[in-house]
Amino acid sequence: MSPPMGKGSVEPATTPAQLEEREVPPLPWRVPLDPAPWWAWALFVLPFVVVPALNSWLWMGARDMLAVGLLTIIGASVVRVAGGVVLYRVELFPSGLKARTSMLIRSLAWQDVGKIEVGDDNVVLTRGPDEHEINGIPTDRTAEVAAVMEALREQSLEVKVQRHRPRPGIGTLLVLLYVVLSIGAFLLRWHIVI
Repeated sequence: MSPPMGKGSVEPATTPAQLEEREVPPLPWRVPLDPAPWWAWALFVLPFVVVPALNSWLWMGARDMLAVGLLTIIGASVVRVAGGVVLYRVELFPSGLKARTSMLIRSLAWQDVGKIEVGDDNVVLTRGPDEHEINGIPTDRTAEVAAVMEALREQSLEVKVQRHRPRPGIGTLLVLLYVVLSIGAFLLRWHIVI
């Protein structure tokens, strides 16, 4: 228990340097993020149901083919954007971090990070001229997340690093599944296939 502070003084906030002295959590550590809102889940699931239904309902003709194409493209865009909110996850490893967005899994080695900055609900990792922002962290946990990242960055000087290029994630498979469902519904309904 700390001694009571004098009148008008403020309890000092925990700084990343103080948190850094704590142990690093077991790795891989998933960065705590705010849960996706209900509307993002609805937007993510809705195109899988609505667009194939609309595409199977359309009459067959040249302008209907255009409508099928436009509905499919619009729905794929909605799935990709809403998937960016729903599927977003960041995990910390001894050699770096992996961020899963809607379409890609991106990796960043700790040895490439030059600076770590703390925002209100985000942490910004600077790598040369590039900034990588991790959003959606609860405001009371940003300092903790930044401290863990800083500790891992300092420990990584001894770790051999393998750099990875962005690769397709589960969002890519879901968008492809959506395209197959939406166009396949049209083709099956009008007996173009089978």
